[in-house]
Amino acid sequence: MSKPQVAVTPVAMSKLSVKAPEFYPSGYNPNFNQNLADSSFEDGYGGYLTLAEYVQGFLNHLTEQPGCFETEIEQFAETLNGWVITDEALQELVDLIYQQVVCPNFSYMGARLCNYLSHNLTISPQSGNFRQLLLKRCRAEFENRDEAAKGDEVTRKQFHAFVLFLGELYLNLEIKGTKGQVTRAEILQEGLRELLNALFSNPVDSNLICAVKLLKLTGSVLEDAWKEKGKDDMTEVIQRIENVVLDANCSRDVKHMLLKLVELRSSNWGRVLGTSSHTEATPENDPNYFMNEPTFYTSDGIPFTAADPDYQEEYQELLEREDWFPDYEENGTDLSGAGDLCFDDIDDEMDPEIEEAYEKFCLESEHGRKQ
Repeated sequence: MSKPQVAVTPVAMSKLSVKAPEFYPSGYNPNFNQNLADSSFEDGYGGYLTLAEYVQGFLNHLTEQPGCFETEIEQFAETLNGWVITDEALQELVDLIYQQVVCPNFSYMGARLCNYLSHNLTISPQSGNFRQLLLKRCRAEFENRDEAAKGDEVTRKQFHAFVLFLGELYLNLEIKGTKGQVTRAEILQEGLRELLNALFSNPVDSNLICAVKLLKLTGSVLEDAWKEKGKDDMTEVIQRIENVVLDANCSRDVKHMLLKLVELRSSNWGRVLGTSSHTEATPENDPNYFMNEPTFYTSDGIPFTAADPDYQEEYQELLEREDWFPDYEENGTDLSGAGDLCFDDIDDEMDPEIEEAYEKFCLESEHGRKQ
């Protein structure tokens, strides 16, 4: 009796290779690593021959060791004061730093660096000081916002990095008034409003995700600043978001992100109001009572939380399911049956094809090390 034939599904071959070049973050130049190993920035120029080498070396240093900012930024600024003594050198410095700060994952550190240099570089030519030249450089990128928001994936990615850097710069750049008071750059406040308009006017997923990140970062500060001027701009922004959720052809996950942002703003951006120590928080006395509760969806895609009276029974039923808590994720759940409330089972195991490709990659790696 012949054995039954078993159909074997072809396995996708892994494209990973142990011989692949080493990965470096965008904007990172590995050629300066040897200089970093041989010298310290506390030693001044550290053997660098040009301003570009010195600045790029320090930026690489910050990328690798962000914790060194506090201990080495003062020496870095002092060295620059001995080097940047002409208008041309100052412009070169601004260009070098701008190229790095608009790289992904460097916006916060870059904003702190720009703020420190704006207060500690001594050169202040008629063409403009460090802060003025930096804002002028940002202005040039800002003017292309509408084209960038409509551009291809690479163009939009660069634009989004610029947007998030401007958000960090708004929060970190301190401007000292004539009486010693510290304020934020009002020109950045207005710029962020226009950048949000550009993102929402082209509501593809990546633009909307960038807008969510920007508002999570700056929303509370922007709203406070607008309210001080008697403006209601944030309400207009939220209305724009709600229109996007209703009309835009964006993904379900992105719509969920936008709705969560609206919830965050409704809770005063998560800023919990102080309550009496002897009073237990309740839905009646604490507006943030439901903020940490999960959100579920009906079969029609309508979100509901513990605060919705029409769904209290269904909500409590979901919470009581023993297998829910270990598998809950922030992105919510799907509904598989008409009228039924359910959620996805999250499978921690690899897909068989992925698992086989991964094992093959591990074997190749081990073979490469033995050679």
